[in-house]
Amino acid sequence: MAHHFFAYLSRMKLIRRWGLMRNIHTENIQEHSLQVAMIAHCLAVVGNQQFGRGLNPERVALLAIYHEASEVITGDLATPIKYFNPKIKKAYKEIESIANEKLLSMLPANMRDTYRSLLFPGDADREAEAIVKAADRICAWLKCVEELKAGNHEFEKAERSVYTRIREMELPEVEYFLTEFAPGYRLTLDELN
Repeated sequence: MAHHFFAYLSRMKLIRRWGLMRNIHTENIQEHSLQVAMIAHCLAVVGNQQFGRGLNPERVALLAIYHEASEVITGDLATPIKYFNPKIKKAYKEIESIANEKLLSMLPANMRDTYRSLLFPGDADREAEAIVKAADRICAWLKCVEELKAGNHEFEKAERSVYTRIREMELPEVEYFLTEFAPGYRLTLDELN
C-alpha cells in the first residue's frame, strides 16, 4: 500500500500566505515553516543559554516544521477571519484537527504515534509550543518588515499589530531576538556585509 503523507506535505509550497494582502514577495507555508523552525530553534537555544530554561531546541524545531501541516488540506485562513470571533476560532481549530487526523491516516500505522506527537503536541510540549508561537509571530512581523522595506505600505498596520502581539508575550528569548537579530532584516545585502 502506498502512503501519501510526504507527497501531501510537499504541496505545502503551493499554499500561499497573506492571501488578503497585496504582496511584493509571495510566501508559502513551506518556506514559512522553515523560517519558523530556524527562529524557534534559536529562541530555544537562547532560552537555555541566556535564561536557564530547559528546552529541547531540536524538539522545538520539529514542532515548528509541522506547525502549519494541516494547512495543506485546509489552506491558509487569513488571521482576520480565523480570529473574527470565538465561534470561528473554535470551528477552525476543529477543522485543523480533522485535517491533521487525515494526514496521520496517510502514514503506515507503525509511524503514526511519532507523527501524532508532532501534529498534536501534548502537555509536555506546552513550553515548546509557546516558543513556536513566538517564532511564528516573529516571522509574521519580519514578513511585514520585508514588505515595508520593499515599499509595500499595505503592511503598515499589520506590522504594528503583530509587533504589539509579540511584545505582549513577554518572553525574554523574544526580546533577545528582537534586539540581537531582528535589526538585520531592515538592512540591504550590502549593509549586511
